[in-house]
Formats: sequence, structure tokens, C-alpha cells
Amino acid sequence: MPADRPAAQSAAKAEAGSRAPTVVWISWVALALMTTSSVASLRPSPTMAVYGLACVFLYLVPAIAFLLPTSLVSAELASGWEGGVYKWVSEGISKPMGFLAVWCQFAMTIFYYPSLLGFVAGTLAYVFNPDLATSGVWTAIVIMVTYWAGVWVSSRGTKGVAGLASGGLIIGTLIPGAVLVTLGLVFLGQGNPSAAPMDAAHFLPEWAGIASLVLIVNNFLSYSGMEMNAVHVSSLRDPRKEFPRSIFLATGLVLLIFILPALAISWVVPAEELSLTAGVMQAFDAVFAQFGSQWLTPIVGIMLVTASLGGMLTWLAGPSKGLLLISRQEGYLPPFLQRLNKHGIQQNILVTQGLITTAIALCYAFIPDVSSAYWIFSVITTQVYLIMYLLMFVAAIQLRRKQPDHPRGYRAPMLISMCGIGFAASLAALLVGFIPPSQFGSGSPGVYFLIVAGGALGLGLLVPYLFHRFRKPSWKQPEQPEASVS
Repeated sequence: MPADRPAAQSAAKAEAGSRAPTVVWISWVALALMTTSSVASLRPSPTMAVYGLACVFLYLVPAIAFLLPTSLVSAELASGWEGGVYKWVSEGISKPMGFLAVWCQFAMTIFYYPSLLGFVAGTLAYVFNPDLATSGVWTAIVIMVTYWAGVWVSSRGTKGVAGLASGGLIIGTLIPGAVLVTLGLVFLGQGNPSAAPMDAAHFLPEWAGIASLVLIVNNFLSYSGMEMNAVHVSSLRDPRKEFPRSIFLATGLVLLIFILPALAISWVVPAEELSLTAGVMQAFDAVFAQFGSQWLTPIVGIMLVTASLGGMLTWLAGPSKGLLLISRQEGYLPPFLQRLNKHGIQQNILVTQGLITTAIALCYAFIPDVSSAYWIFSVITTQVYLIMYLLMFVAAIQLRRKQPDHPRGYRAPMLISMCGIGFAASLAALLVGFIPPSQFGSGSPGVYFLIVAGGALGLGLLVPYLFHRFRKPSWKQPEQPEASVS
């Protein structure tokens, strides 16, 4: 019957669509650019510029020992088990350890935001008044105002944040980085001497005891986040061949973005004058001064701030939402922290996190050296995140042994060796982080250790243990998240 034919054809199409859903493939080059945009940044450049040419060596070591193992191992896990790090660690070790892993992924942001926004404060100072870059009060105010503004934006379910963050790679990283390196080369080409020696004898950092190498710890956090992009491995047409290509291309791009601007800063700004929070702007200001174009400094500052704020907004709701969903299913958090607002956003978690962030921001106002505060918070961030990576490497080995036949779209080569190298590197970085770096030798090592240990171990281990220890069956709300979000 003709009248029934359109309906029958529609039903057939619907059935065919349900049988064979359209797969959206991405190229390995596109995945490499996605990875680069989520990992690379100009923010760590001042930290490593103090080493001059040695920053090349100090970036290559963690790339080989941490970046590659993390990328390849997480790719295998993501191609075999959906659900992120909680699913991987829960299947490989246990559910409590899975909660610890996803907690550390969330908790690192508590100290990540103060360090990120500390960089924003130092950058904004060059837009208004460069003298503010060393003011702890100014830094604290910028952190608090910016964070709470971000909470307000995120709590309203505002869309378009992802677009701002993706554009940040070009606006706030590639263009300023290219300008910095280009003008730095012109600066040297005009016969100006480099502020840091660039001969082969300075390729390795000076050895003055273990404290002289502590700053390398910060590079591990610079490379973190690769496990986030591994979830896209199933969108490649041939993961076995294309994912390694993507990782090696991303690694090369990330190294260029990290190393070349750091070298450019070391050419222009002497190490003893370098501020860890405002070093990028110092370099831009000094370079522009050589060409009589200091009016460009505020413009570059706004570009850098835009990229940082876009990244903050992207991270603000992501890890906390993952923690929320897992906590409702298993009852890890009390009901107060599980509540959603009318936009389906975990506002109570964001507000609680904001209160802690505010308290941390006030530390900038009371610690005399802003650079020291920035470094301490960066180390704590790294320590907490490294706990998650330790669990991930153990889980990967366990899953390969316990479920060798489980379907995987990608199998990492030499997985056991990869995990061993990654675990050893992560553990070494975790332990070295408790030692104050030589650049901050004027402070008390005991006080430094207590601050870092209290922040990393207390937040990373003690708090999730207490949540797990005192949880109640009534905290489970497995069906409510989706209903509330919708």
C-alpha cells in the first residue's frame, strides 16, 4: 500500500540506523593537535628558563620517562574500558582505589587553580602596573575574584566554554610563543649577548646536590593530562598504527612549545631577575623594549590571560562532575556535596572547593615571596596528581594479567616495561617534591616539607580515606544524577 510505504521506509531507516550508528572518525593529526592544546602552555616557561640551555635536557627526560608511558598506557586502557580512570583502577585493583584515583584527579585542581590564577595575576599586572607582579595582596585578590566568577559562570550551565578553551591554543599559546621566539632570535641577531650561556658546557644543569634538580618535578605536571585524550583512541580508523603517530607528533609539538619560549626568556631575562609567576611577561616586556614596542605588552598579556581563563573554565566542572557521578553510584560523598542546582551543575562541590581555594589564595598575601608561594602550590598539585598515575600504572599491569583476552582497540608495546618506567618516574618525582629546591634555599626546609606533605598527603590520601571510612548506605543515589541533569 503506497500510504504505508513512507512509514515502512522510515522504520527501515531507523532500524538500520540503530544497527549501524554513524561513526565519526578523526585523523591522527587532529588528535595530535587536540593533545597539544590540552597539554602545552607558556605558563611553565619561566620556571625552566632559570636553567638556560639545560631546560632542553630537563624537558626531554620527563618526556621519555613520563609522557610516553602515560600516553601509550592510557590509550590501551581507554580503548578497552569506558569510564575513565575510576573504571580502570576499579577493575584492575579495587573500587576504593578507583575512588582514590578519581579523587586525586579532582583534588589536584584545588591547588591547580591557585597556581594557574597566580600566573594570571602576574600577567595582568603587566597590563595595569608591573609593580603589582610582586604583590601578594594583588595576587590573592585576582585569584579569589577570578575563581568565584568562574564558579558563577559554570554554575549557570553556560555553554561555549569549550570553544574558548580550544581557541586558547592559537590565541594564548602559539601566537605569543611564536612572537616571543622570533623577537628573541632577532634580539640575538642584532648582536645582543644572551643572558644565559648557550654553549654545550651548559646543556646539563649544574649539580649542587639533589636540591638543584627539584624543579624538574614541575615538568611532570606540565605533561599531565594525556589520559584525558586517550579516550579518543577508538575514534581513529587504525588505532594500532595511528595512535603512536599521533602521540609522537604531539610530543614533538609540546616539546617545541615548552622549550623554545623557555630558551627565549633565558636569552633576554637574567635568571636572578626572573619571577616564576610573571616571567613570560618580563620577557615580552624586555623584548618589546628592544624594539620600542612596549605598547604590545598589555595586548599579549590579555591574550595569555584569555587562554588561561578558558582552560580554567573547562577544568572547573569536568573533574568535579566525574567525582559526583561516581560518588552517587557508590555513596562516597555526603548528600550535601551531591546536590545539583537547577542547571544540573554540582554547585555545592564548586562552592566548597572555592572556599578552600580562597583560603589558599590568602597564603599569597602572607608569604613574602610570591614566587615561592607559586612554586609550593605547583608542587602540591603535582604530588596529588602523581598518586593517580601510580594507581593507573599498577592497574594497567593487573588488567593485562587478569584480563589478557579483554578486547582492546590498542595494545601498548612492552606494557610491563612502560608501566615500570612510568611508575618509577612518578614515584621519584613524588619523593623529590618534598625537598625544597636550591632556588628557595633561604626558607626553612622543615616548614617547606610540612606544607608540601600536609597539602599533598592530607588532601590526596587522608581526606578520601575519611570519606570512605565514614560513608553510609544512604549516600548512594545511583539513579538521580541523570534525572537531575536532564
